[in-house]
Amino acid sequence: MKKTLLAALCAATATFAGPFITWNGADENTYAQVETGLRNEWGGFWFTYGDDGDGGASTIRWDVEPSPRYTIDWLSPIVAECKGLCGTAMLSKGTLTYTPFMGLGFSVVGQISEKDRTLATGDASSWGGLCVTYTSDTDIALELGLGEVIDSTINYANPAVSLPASKTSNRMVFSWSDFKQPSSYDGAVKFDGDAAAKQLAIVRFKMQAAPGDYHFKICAVGPKDGTCPEQCGTPSSASIRVARGTSAVNAVLNGRTLGFTGIKATATVEVMNTLGQVVMMGFINSTIANAATINLASLDAGIYMVRVNGKNVNFAKKIVLR
Repeated sequence: MKKTLLAALCAATATFAGPFITWNGADENTYAQVETGLRNEWGGFWFTYGDDGDGGASTIRWDVEPSPRYTIDWLSPIVAECKGLCGTAMLSKGTLTYTPFMGLGFSVVGQISEKDRTLATGDASSWGGLCVTYTSDTDIALELGLGEVIDSTINYANPAVSLPASKTSNRMVFSWSDFKQPSSYDGAVKFDGDAAAKQLAIVRFKMQAAPGDYHFKICAVGPKDGTCPEQCGTPSSASIRVARGTSAVNAVLNGRTLGFTGIKATATVEVMNTLGQVVMMGFINSTIANAATINLASLDAGIYMVRVNGKNVNFAKKIVLR
């Protein structure tokens, strides 16, 4: 078992560089994908999971009709309409021998490849922890998923913190050290929050309670020092979230020309579609005339993520091409 676990850790661990941009359902053009800064083209999309594999009959009734389940961002219509992920967890035991549950989550990195659906892990230590804004009729366990091999090895006793039931907006901030395995867990393989953050596969919101209907709304989630709002439905203070103190940086879309201000040197630009695929790359240089713009005329209409990286700048912004 130890050799299998070690092999899984080595094979499924990925390291990337980039900021975790706080996902806020109230921000303009937000959809059902979290920009973790560690994700690949398959990562960051919200998904649901439940107790059906063990005979449970729990499900989620959404406040808004989602897209067909076979689309990768099938929850985006819900985000657009309710400024978050809102619905009712309808918990039902079926033939379960334990308390029923339903949950939501997003992958930190994504599956290893198009053919290999094993989830890769990433080092999220730099996030410092997590912030969350939500409402819920029942307590929610905010869990750190480590991939199927490790999760099963520790009998799914993942490090977690509790989001207490709250009918009104509640903002909570946690350090990695706040995440603990259940006190009842007595297995040989131990993980605290700091260790889990170094090989994180999934962030999960698990609602487990007595059979019944429980309304919830996940409004925002981000790194510990992110900009999770105090109230659900409150947009972020700026449409561009800036790292490394570069608050003067801005990006302005004029037709199909994307211009940048506040960048004092050079930087690279990546434009990604809703699948996380890089569809255009560019290089901007503020010291050269007309070199601080990117022409997007060749792209189809739709939603894109623009990511800019340079010596003194690192930010991302969602844009809509008409």
